[in-house]
Amino acid sequence: MKFLASLSAIALVASGTAATAATPCITTAEAESITLVAMPEIIRQTGRACAPVLPVTALIRQTSGAFLAQYDAAANQAWPQARAALEKVAGPDMAPLLQSDFTRPLLVSVLAPALVGQIQTSDCAAIDHMVTLLQPLPPRNAAGLVVSALELIREKQAAGAIDTRMPTLDLPLCPAQRR
Repeated sequence: MKFLASLSAIALVASGTAATAATPCITTAEAESITLVAMPEIIRQTGRACAPVLPVTALIRQTSGAFLAQYDAAANQAWPQARAALEKVAGPDMAPLLQSDFTRPLLVSVLAPALVGQIQTSDCAAIDHMVTLLQPLPPRNAAGLVVSALELIREKQAAGAIDTRMPTLDLPLCPAQRR
C-alpha cells in the first residue's frame, strides 16, 4: 500500500490540506489524471531505490522501453486535465503559477523523491510484483486502481477499521464520485 499511496500523493499538492466543505472537489477522472502525471517519475525513482535488492531484469528497474514509454505518453496526455484539476483545488490565486511550463517538472521533481524515500527496500519485491501485474493494463486503468485503493483506505481509516498511521491521502473527491 505504501507504493499505491506514493503514486497518488501528488493529488494532495494543490490543496496542501485535507478537503473541507469550502475546498472544491475533483472528479475521479481528474484524480486519475493527477496520479498519471506523477507515475512515470515515481516508477523510475522506485526502480533506482530498489536496485540494490532487485535483479537487473526486474520490471521496476527498467529505465526505458515500452513499459515506461506508455506511462510517459499517458502522463503527457493527462497533464492538461491534471493542471485544470490542480487549478480548481488551488484556487484563482495559484492558477497563473500552474500555467507555467515549469510547474509540471517542478511538481514531479519535488514530490517523487519525497514519496520514494518512504519505500522500504524490504517492500521492493512486492512492489515489483504489483507493477508486473499492472503492466498489461493501460496506464489510465493503473491510475484508477491507485485512486480507488487510496479512497478505500481513507474510508476504512475514517470508520476506524484500519490503522490511521497507514499512509493515505485525503483526496478531495466530489462525493458523487466516491465509489
